[in-house]
Amino acid sequence: MSKKLGKSIIAAIAASALTGWIAPGVAYAATLRVAVGAADISTLDPARASNTQDVAIVSWIFNGLVRFAPGSADPKRIEPDLAESWTSSPDGLVWTFKLRKNVKFHGDYGTVSADDVVFSLQRAKSPDTSSFSSDYAAFTSIEAVDPLTVRITLSEPVPGFLGLVANYHGGNIVSKKAAEALGAKFKAAPVGTGPFQFDKAVTQQSVYLKAFPDYFRGAPKIDDIRVDLIPSDSSRELAFRSGELDLIYGKREQRWVDQAKSWGNAVVDIFAPGEYRTVFINMARKPLDNVKVREAIAHAINVDQIVQFVGAGVALKGCSSVPNDYLGEDCTWTYKYDPETSKQLLAEAGLKDGLTLSAVVSSSSAQQPIMEVIQAQLADVGINMQMKVVDHPTYHEQIRKDLSDLVFYGAARYPVADSYLSQFYHSDASIGKPTAVTNFAHCDAADADINAARKAATDEERIKLWSEAQKKIFDQVCGVPLFSLMQVWVHNKALNYGYELKGSLNLAPPITEQTTLNR
Repeated sequence: MSKKLGKSIIAAIAASALTGWIAPGVAYAATLRVAVGAADISTLDPARASNTQDVAIVSWIFNGLVRFAPGSADPKRIEPDLAESWTSSPDGLVWTFKLRKNVKFHGDYGTVSADDVVFSLQRAKSPDTSSFSSDYAAFTSIEAVDPLTVRITLSEPVPGFLGLVANYHGGNIVSKKAAEALGAKFKAAPVGTGPFQFDKAVTQQSVYLKAFPDYFRGAPKIDDIRVDLIPSDSSRELAFRSGELDLIYGKREQRWVDQAKSWGNAVVDIFAPGEYRTVFINMARKPLDNVKVREAIAHAINVDQIVQFVGAGVALKGCSSVPNDYLGEDCTWTYKYDPETSKQLLAEAGLKDGLTLSAVVSSSSAQQPIMEVIQAQLADVGINMQMKVVDHPTYHEQIRKDLSDLVFYGAARYPVADSYLSQFYHSDASIGKPTAVTNFAHCDAADADINAARKAATDEERIKLWSEAQKKIFDQVCGVPLFSLMQVWVHNKALNYGYELKGSLNLAPPITEQTTLNR
């Protein structure tokens, strides 16, 4: 019986090669066909990748010392990754990690050693090589104690320290040998330890990854991944519905989500973290250096209307400069929609006839329609917001050159207040500085409190300082918090992630060695 069954399966596989038919219920290795909403990749260097499409691909190539459990963005569920164990001193200033033995890098770059970890984290700490250097400011030393032991010493306790050495942003570990050999080319030919390795990229078309058979958790169950670069939402949808794609980046609008749920063979994934949407007000540009003008803008924006437009299923209304549900979020102070007060403030600022502002806006469906709603709201109080609509890579380039009065920006960070306050509201992160991150407003009111919170001895003291920082940011009117926009992807029923997807800090479903295709 078993021999006959075996022959039947073999015959079915042979037939499928000719006909394309595969026996239902049997999973076979295959190409996972993915599409992201971008025209091209900016960088696959994990210390630089910040765009959704870049971060997603990076997450399938690299590992950290620790990792968020697949399908989770919960810091309480951090588990070992390249490190098999770790310890910390009672004061939380010294952390020691013991690495797994014989973890292989992709290609001919050998195995992971403490030197690779030291190199990677020093790289993450340097503003010359990292977009997340401010996160690592408290790392006073990173040492290789022996070939498989790394010791990190901090100048002060760091809230959510393990998140900085996890499989996220600068925590991803690169091959020292590969990075030094490839130099500037590393961003286009990354070398990590993850379940999939970089194969090739075709500009403005596709990125190709192939399974890494020597992955330390076991060989992946799918052969390779093709990531198509399709900025058009309708084109991605058409390709998915015609069976050409298995997984696509979705349109984060309630109407679209409702429609996608009705497609045959489709599963809609809505998961955390939400990318926190804020309209930042650039105080470096006149007349926005006048706080009354900034207050007028804040009172002119109707956040409830925006959330209704986006849809409550995908948008969670914000209330503070710190995103929803981050440790330390304080919603004591919020801007109230009041167009009459807005007009009065403009008059007090000598602008009773209104004013004209400029905004560089991405053509992305997650941004342009919302900015059009804000444009109409501002027009009601006499503020003419002229939108310069550009593709998404150009948008990122221009907002980092201080070319916009108002900057609509969304991001997800490690869910503690410090990560957001430091990157978006500390003056060290201001655009134009060598240490620039994403402080588009040139906010500086809360520097002292943000700094003090990093050195606080207790969570109680730290949370109090974060609260004071949020109050000062509110008073300075650095921006208008809008909402958290949840992640939306769609996959066909043939794709099984191998875990329950509730969250992913890397903004895409993790594709692991356990992921399967059954088609």
